[in-house]
Amino acid sequence: MRRPAVVFVVLGFALAAFAAAQTNDSDLRKYLDGVTLRGWELYDYDQAAWHGTDAFLALSPDSEGLAHYICEKTPTGWMVVFPAWNSRHDRLLILYEGLEGVQRGKFEARKVDPPRDATPEETAKEKALELVIADFPRQERPYNTAILPGPEGNLYVYLYPGQTKDSIWPIGGDARYTVLSDGTKILEKRQMHKTILDMEYNPENHPAAGFHTHILSDVPEDTDVLYVLTRRPPIPEFIAITPEKLFEVNPNGSIEMPKPCETAGPVPCKQIKNLEKFKK
Repeated sequence: MRRPAVVFVVLGFALAAFAAAQTNDSDLRKYLDGVTLRGWELYDYDQAAWHGTDAFLALSPDSEGLAHYICEKTPTGWMVVFPAWNSRHDRLLILYEGLEGVQRGKFEARKVDPPRDATPEETAKEKALELVIADFPRQERPYNTAILPGPEGNLYVYLYPGQTKDSIWPIGGDARYTVLSDGTKILEKRQMHKTILDMEYNPENHPAAGFHTHILSDVPEDTDVLYVLTRRPPIPEFIAITPEKLFEVNPNGSIEMPKPCETAGPVPCKQIKNLEKFKK
């Protein structure tokens, strides 16, 4: 009579393990969907910053004393504001703004005369940017910034390298900060990638996909999705955690569940096997 009991116990453990695996997969799927969502939000912010800043520069503005650009999504499109502090640094004023028109990505900039007081939200974002930039190691290349809604009403502030050449898309050397909603305190710093890789597209090679490795985390990051959405022409990106754990970020920003290198498609597996060589 003992033997069936052993079978039932083993079966019970197997069912419990299966249920745990299903839960883990469900949690990972939810997490990856969140990365995709934030990646798209980053992309929209990045595009607004790009086109809004171009429209601003077309005014040949007086940029002396200006603080950092801030992008805000409104019911009628994106708005990019360019503020400055008063002499006592206790009042933030909006001096210029760029407004997105009916055509997506088309901005018209203007000088705000007289300057208007920044909203409490705009002031909090400027303070958060100043706090994060002061904390981030000084860089010898251009960097972009972005601010997204964070958990519990706080702010996500991103710093990531900007393009220096139209055919090169940088990935790496970036961080995401969680900052208190009023912009006065850093709650968390997440270094997303380590070394910057400048990935240049060569049309003669016609690459089917790109790839890089992660050593700071075992999941894709928000800027991985931004990178894929920005790169032209659009191709997938494979992210190697180990040779047995490979994520694929599709051109639409969605992320595939991890799979072994051998089943991942057009990726140079023999190079990924030697992860130490490609870690960043």
